[in-house]
Amino acid sequence: MKKLLFRNVLYAAVVATLILTSCVSQKKILYLQNEAMSDSITSIEYQNKRSFDYKVQPGDNLYIRVSSMDKNFSEFFNNTGDRMGSYGSSSNSSGNPSIYLNGFNVSDEGTIDFPYAGKIYVKDLTIDEIQQKIQTIIGEYQKETIVYVKLGLFNLTILGEVARPGQYQVYQSDINLFQALALAGNATDFGNKKNVKIIHQTTEGSQIVRVNMNDADILENPQYYLKPNDIIYVEPMGIKRYGFTTMPYSTIFSAASLLVTVLTFLLVTAK
Repeated sequence: MKKLLFRNVLYAAVVATLILTSCVSQKKILYLQNEAMSDSITSIEYQNKRSFDYKVQPGDNLYIRVSSMDKNFSEFFNNTGDRMGSYGSSSNSSGNPSIYLNGFNVSDEGTIDFPYAGKIYVKDLTIDEIQQKIQTIIGEYQKETIVYVKLGLFNLTILGEVARPGQYQVYQSDINLFQALALAGNATDFGNKKNVKIIHQTTEGSQIVRVNMNDADILENPQYYLKPNDIIYVEPMGIKRYGFTTMPYSTIFSAASLLVTVLTFLLVTAK
């Protein structure tokens, strides 16, 4: 009887230990830890100069607008001049096909087909370089014109342990990691924020980098600002298979009650 009692107590202790160790600690959930602040310091600045030097690649979509004193000249390039309205009608959202349809798609050869100028090679050029190149070409046909160039679509793919995985189109020149995760409803409690993968598209193929979003030093990391067509993958923590995001008090109380009942029964039977 004593052996049976010892076995049951040991079993209950093992179950309680598994429950307590299967909870995800706050240290794995919280963003921006280890910031160098003390009680006498209420703010701290992290240096990370924002520079948008993305080089356009095949498949990108460019918004190009030509402004001129000659209204007919402007409308010829701008397709009735409606592009600016469609471009500015949405922000941080997806599903606006007018931006894609009114933009200029970069072909597999790295060119765009632009009125008057024909095919213009834009691959591996920055937005500013493309703007200057088109400005020079248009200036040969019409003086006193201004050319505006922007990325028509900033595509992001967010996968893994997030609330709403999927592909997102962002209508702004740049976006950081936290803004991207906010689009997908934030990472779940089981997301491994210490080891978030970012997959960049490069001229040679793809590049994988890993960042630690638990550490405040991410604010100074060059990977903090994303690039068009980036893929963000939030890996699940290994504890997800059997873990809890919060302490399962009801389960613990139920197990404790069951243990007390079993022990009482054994003690009574032993007598």
